Amino acid sequence: MRRYLVVRRFLMPWSRRETTQNETSPLIPKVPSERASAEELVNVGTDDSSESEQNELKNGQNESGHLSKRPQPPCHYSLTDLFLKYVLFLLNLLFTVLGLLVLGLGLWGLISKESFAQEKIGSIGTDPMLIFVTLGFMLTVLCLSGCVGTLRENCCLLRLFSATVLVLITVQVLTAIIAYSLQGQIEGYLRSGMLTAMVRYQDDLDLRFITDEIQSGLQCCGADNYRDWEINIYYNCSAPGVLACSVPATCCIHPLENGTVWNSQCGVGAQQLDEFSAQTVVFLGGCLGGISRWIEQHTTLIGVVGIIILGVQILTLFITTRLLDSIQWYKAQCATL
Repeated sequence: MRRYLVVRRFLMPWSRRETTQNETSPLIPKVPSERASAEELVNVGTDDSSESEQNELKNGQNESGHLSKRPQPPCHYSLTDLFLKYVLFLLNLLFTVLGLLVLGLGLWGLISKESFAQEKIGSIGTDPMLIFVTLGFMLTVLCLSGCVGTLRENCCLLRLFSATVLVLITVQVLTAIIAYSLQGQIEGYLRSGMLTAMVRYQDDLDLRFITDEIQSGLQCCGADNYRDWEINIYYNCSAPGVLACSVPATCCIHPLENGTVWNSQCGVGAQQLDEFSAQTVVFLGGCLGGISRWIEQHTTLIGVVGIIILGVQILTLFITTRLLDSIQWYKAQCATL
């Protein structure tokens, strides 16, 4: 029995299998401990996560690079918009020059007549030259705002310009409709205006110029006939002086003496003559009939000119609206880039 125990004591350490790992047994494969396995799992997880993050960054960079290569909307105007822009500028520049000419003509008329003198300043409100000054100033300011707004691409000026042009178009259309529907009353207004100009013929240089141009251009005399000049205090038959019972020289059929010298006394005593004798000296017909005949003969021309003027205004309004839309669209697109 004792022999059996001694043998077992010495044989058992060789016969049992080691379950733990130490550094002195290199032939036994190493089994990771719980702590080592946990650290490895953590390291593996971090490695996987870092690799995934790197992949995401690479993918993001690739995607951003791909996005950066996508075509962006252009921040410059197309050829059509540039063409319309400079057409609008040239139109406004042309009408600005026209407005300055009209304004200069009106100022020249006021200065040449000394309308700004102290004794005449009270009646300047009724001066016909003031109409040219007002129209020229309004046209210049309007078209100049259109020029500046077009070049500077200023939306406020372009909106103001387009709104004013729209108002002008509306006023012109309404005026044409009213004039067509009130032809009879307009003839009465013309007669009244013509008689007023004849009454003030000697006192107002502008009315004298307008009256002379109408009578010489239409070959007429007076409103209805040559005897209408009796309403003028200087041409009235009861007036003292050489002009009594006379008519202006622009009523004469042959106002030039010997074809070269203007004869201002050619109409002296014409109102005392009967129609048969007067027809060889002065024009018998009145200017109202001459104006009516001129309008009837040039109806087509008047219509064409009116349509052209209205068409230019409508075209200007269309171009301005198109340019406004283009400016706003390009500004919005370029602001987002």
